[in-house]
Order: sequence, then C-alpha cells, then structure tokens
Amino acid sequence: MVNHTMKAYDKELDTLERRIAEMGGIAEKMVIDAMDALSNADTVLAHQVVATDPRLDALQREIENLAVMTIARRQPVAVDLRELIGAIRIAGDLERVGDLAKNIAKRSIKIGAEARVPRAIVGLKHMNEVATELMKDVLDAYAQRDAERAREVWERDVDLDALEDSVFRDLLTHMMEDPRNISFCAHLLFCSKNIERIGDHATNIAETVIYLVSGQAPTSERPRGRQETDVDIEAAGGDA
Repeated sequence: MVNHTMKAYDKELDTLERRIAEMGGIAEKMVIDAMDALSNADTVLAHQVVATDPRLDALQREIENLAVMTIARRQPVAVDLRELIGAIRIAGDLERVGDLAKNIAKRSIKIGAEARVPRAIVGLKHMNEVATELMKDVLDAYAQRDAERAREVWERDVDLDALEDSVFRDLLTHMMEDPRNISFCAHLLFCSKNIERIGDHATNIAETVIYLVSGQAPTSERPRGRQETDVDIEAAGGDA
C-alpha cells in the first residue's frame, strides 16, 4: 500500500513537470510568433497567437488544481512541498508571459497596414531575442533543477532593461524626425514594455528555481537596469 501511494505521488509530480514543460513551450512560441507577426505585419499569425492563449490559461488551472489537491492529499514537507509551490508559481508566471505575447499580437492587429518604420522594429526584435533566450534558459534550469543557471538568468535581466531604455530613446527619435511616425512608434513603445515584462517573469521563475533547489530565495536585491528618473511606459491592460 505504501509503495502504491508513493508511486501515485511520483506520478502526480511527473504530471506537474510535464504540464509546466508544455506551458513553457507554448509560451515561448507565443512570444516568438507575436514578434514575427509584428515584424511582418502578419495579422493571421497575430490572431493565431491570441487564439492560443486560452490553452495556456487552461494548463495553468490544471497545474494549480493538481498541485493543491496533491498538497491536500500528501501533506508534503521540505523539498516536496517546494516542488508543488514552485509549480504553482511558475505556472502563474508562464500564464502572464502568454498574456504579454497576446498583448503584442493584439497591438500588431491594431497597427494593421498603417505606415511603418521598418528600422524602428530592429531594436524590438533584439529585445525579443534576449527575452526568448532568458525564457529558454530558465525553463532548462527548472527542468534540470540547476540553481546556478537560474541565477545567471536572474542576473541577465538587467541586459533586457538596458535594451528597453535604448529602444525607448530610438523610438522617441523616430517620432521627432517625422510626426507621421508617431502612431506606429507609440504602438512599439507598448510592445517594448511587454517584452521587458516577459524578462521580469523569466526572472521570477529563476527565483522560484533557486528557492526550489536551495530552500531560500536570492538574498541580494534584484539587479536593476534603469534609474528612478527614467521615463516608464505602463502598458495597462494590454489592449490600450
């Protein structure tokens, strides 16, 4: 009976890990596809990104429900409890990453065929590549329970913040050069904020992995890439 119970518990943990991996794969693809849709004015792909989001939401609910039920049935302690709490946290961050990718896709649909400034997207594409790399590395760190690799992701988020500041300045320059660029570049400002927030969620996942492995969250302050005086853009709601 004990062996059966332990096997069932292991199966529940394996299911959670598989669902997290599935969420991670979907979220990564949404981020990549959203930027491709924006870069290529591909509204069909943008609509596909938006349509994918409910699948990510459903997986998050499944993970949360399974984790809560497992905690209630098994009453785990120490590392086992951290595994379950970590799964809930990571699922929440991945769901938000999907929302942010969806926001970019919706912004792409809003832009449609209006006048574009192709060179203005270059910096955004670079930001997105960095954010996608952070996501991939932190999900690998989770799969391997590699706290050191997670800490590297945690430290590299500052690079994405610096890129966002650079993109912000470039977009302002494009708007000042020609008033016809204002509408398009304003949309890109919101997209850049969404990408920066994707990096924040990758950093959150890194902190969860460190906690899961060591039992302690990072003790030092999270690296910051901007000063308090820097201008910030709030992409409230994502549909603005």
